[in-house]
Amino acid sequence: MNMNSKFLYLTAILLSVAALTACSGPQVRYGDAKAVETVNADCRSTDLQMIAESMTRSLLQTKAISGSKDASIVTLADVKNKTSEYIDTRVITDKIRTQLMKSGQVRFAVSVSEMQNQTDELKRQNQSGLYKNSTIAKTGNMQGAQYRIEGSIASIVKNTKDVKDVYYVFNLNLINNEAGLLEWADEKEIRKTATR
Repeated sequence: MNMNSKFLYLTAILLSVAALTACSGPQVRYGDAKAVETVNADCRSTDLQMIAESMTRSLLQTKAISGSKDASIVTLADVKNKTSEYIDTRVITDKIRTQLMKSGQVRFAVSVSEMQNQTDELKRQNQSGLYKNSTIAKTGNMQGAQYRIEGSIASIVKNTKDVKDVYYVFNLNLINNEAGLLEWADEKEIRKTATR
């Protein structure tokens, strides 16, 4: 074997070893999104799913929603996080909204957090001069919500040297906007304990 052949042979071996080493990095696998997650006592995806499903079932059974001939028009405020940990409460809010929409019993009016985008779009269509008048979404035609849904999640955390105990409580309320009455309220409790 001449020097060039040896060099090419060694280069090929090194590249093969490098490729195999690169492929042996962290192993990634898909899991069941609904499987119970028990990594620690913090609020996790399993908890958020249980909360959303429980609250949605309860809300759809309330007289204000189930007793209406037409789909009730509601707004849904972002769930407030009153815990000491970071929880992306938008996940809970979006899951509740999706499940309520799928039921066909609820329609959503633009919420407070989405109102700026809505007014910007109406201004763009009505004031830019770029659109045919017959296709413009006219101002003054938005529908007001009959009800608003508000919720929060809070926790009580107790720690010892060996145990972390967390009690979560999630509250959701349905308020009649015109009458100012609380039409429905429910809560979901979760207790998680982790030992070290």
